Amino acid sequence: MTATLGLVVHAAADGIAMGAAASTSRVDVETIVFIAIMLHKAPAAFGLVSFLMHEKVDRSRIRKHLFVFAIAAPFTTIVTYFGLSQTSKEALSSINATGIAMLFSAGTFLYVATVHVLPEIANLGHSHSHGLTVPDAESFTENRSSGFSKLEVIAVVVGCISPLFLSLGHHH
Repeated sequence: MTATLGLVVHAAADGIAMGAAASTSRVDVETIVFIAIMLHKAPAAFGLVSFLMHEKVDRSRIRKHLFVFAIAAPFTTIVTYFGLSQTSKEALSSINATGIAMLFSAGTFLYVATVHVLPEIANLGHSHSHGLTVPDAESFTENRSSGFSKLEVIAVVVGCISPLFLSLGHHH
């Protein structure tokens, strides 16, 4: 299923971030990444199970999907940790392998957000009501043109470039 595959890839990226953070031996970085992952892991699992139940998937298959989702982050955490620990000492000593791994993890999140989530937001009300009653959904769809408004485009662009401006003058 596509939903399971997407969440497994996302969980694997979370594991890459956690493994990269653990390889830094900096408790503050490890704690921040761990808390960030834990805060969204339960809602993601709940969403996956709810979606699979809505699609009328057999409960035994739902358990298998949930198991694969649940094991993806710990597995990639361990692989990343040992991979970075080994390669950082040998081949990647001149570059920051931990930073690259964390950037990769963040990039997968941004990819999913821009390729899968933004198109869904742009086409709200297309085929289902998103929890609105039928008259409300119909009036919402009638009043909404397809695509983003100028304000929404500006908000996305400002959100994308704001990390650049926040990092100016920031040194370690």
